[in-house]
Amino acid sequence: MHYTVRSTGLSLFTLVFMLTALLHLACTRGQEQQGGKADAEAFTATLQKHLDAVSNKDLPSLESTLSPDGNMQLILPNREITNTVTEFVDMHRDWFQDTSWTFATKILNTEIGTSIGNATTEIVYREPNRNGKPYFNRMAVSYTLKKSKNRWYVVKDHACSLEKSAD
Repeated sequence: MHYTVRSTGLSLFTLVFMLTALLHLACTRGQEQQGGKADAEAFTATLQKHLDAVSNKDLPSLESTLSPDGNMQLILPNREITNTVTEFVDMHRDWFQDTSWTFATKILNTEIGTSIGNATTEIVYREPNRNGKPYFNRMAVSYTLKKSKNRWYVVKDHACSLEKSAD
């Protein structure tokens, strides 16, 4: 057998460089995809911990999901907007004193970037007795989480009522 080597004008160095660059690109893309999956899992775990902390009226767990820089915006119907972790925690501390209510949650969707992400949840809040009648409030709640020092933290909570019984 006879092989013919045809000159393409590319040096051996250029070929090795191109192959190395392609290999690096392939490996980096795989790492980004794995990092993206790990970020999504960490994001969802933090959000779920936050939701569970409210459902269980667990203030220390709730606090651990909040931004260490002190920023936390809470937007609720018929209330003034609050902008700090301290205000958020104080409101929840007072709310958690009433142990009769329940809070059922479901994560509907998430959109997660490299340092910030959003989630939309459905939450059904119930009280067994409000003014002599059972009370419920089905809400859409959106959360913004921000990544800081390789951890996700909740920095915004915005709720609106979709359906509720009369106050």
